[in-house]
Amino acid sequence: MVAEPTRWLADDEPKPAPGPLLRVQALVNTVELPTGPDRLADTEDARPWLIDNELLASDAALDDADLPLLRDVREALRALLMHNSGGPPPTEADLAPLRVVAAGGAARAEFNSDGVVRLAAAGDSLAERLVELVLIMRDAQHDGSWARLKVCANDECRWAFYDRSRNHGGTWCEMSACGNKLKNREFRARRRRASG
Repeated sequence: MVAEPTRWLADDEPKPAPGPLLRVQALVNTVELPTGPDRLADTEDARPWLIDNELLASDAALDDADLPLLRDVREALRALLMHNSGGPPPTEADLAPLRVVAAGGAARAEFNSDGVVRLAAAGDSLAERLVELVLIMRDAQHDGSWARLKVCANDECRWAFYDRSRNHGGTWCEMSACGNKLKNREFRARRRRASG
């Protein structure tokens, strides 16, 4: 009997980012904060996800030593998305993993059948393929979609979501869960201050 693959919360993303930007969102959402499961905790769970998201060639090696940089890149991206959500700008320490990826990666130009140029990572390993995320960020910053990729304002959540609201004012991954929880918490705090 073959075991069913592990299902993860991010497998059914309710507010998906468009096109390749979904790959950045998916990476950020590989862990359920603050103490939930982490899809990148070991190579057995990480490998199929990395292959499906084109961050690892199917025949490329992957070992536990590859995963710390990947998790650091994930948190660097989360820091950038927090800034998109109105949070503080990322620190130099936050950006360090992305700088490592950018400095060590190489890209090649590809042409599709219509002659449209696309930049892609040159290489098959995880370290070589991570530059894809930097290229996706660049394209999303250029087309304006980057600013709509945010993280939930709930400090206990920080789930990445794509803000499709007209005014770009989305704050929570789900109003029914995180939004209501935070609004109730703020309401109780205001009542305590008013009565105290």
